[in-house]
Amino acid sequence: MAIASTRHILVKTQEQALALKQQLAKGGDFAQLAKKHSLCNSAKKGGHLGEFAPGKMLKAFDDVVFKLPVLTVHGPIKTKFGFHLIETIYRS
Repeated sequence: MAIASTRHILVKTQEQALALKQQLAKGGDFAQLAKKHSLCNSAKKGGHLGEFAPGKMLKAFDDVVFKLPVLTVHGPIKTKFGFHLIETIYRS
C-alpha cells in the first residue's frame, strides 16, 4: 500500500493561498509560513500531517498527494475546509 508524508498550509481564501505561494517561490520557509498562517491544527508542526495512505484525506487532497510530483508546492487546492498549499515530502 502506498504511504505519503505531506505538509500543507490551509487558509480561508484563494488570494491568501496565492500570496503565500508567491512567498514560498521567493524562498519563504514553508514551516514558518504554516505556523503563522495555517488554520489547521498541523500549523503547530509546521504544517506536517505525518504519514497516511490513500483514502484517508479528501479526494482533492489525495489526488495531489498521490498523483503529482513530490517536493513541489501544489495549489491552491479547494476543499470544504478552505484553500490548501500542499507539498508531498515523500511517497512510497
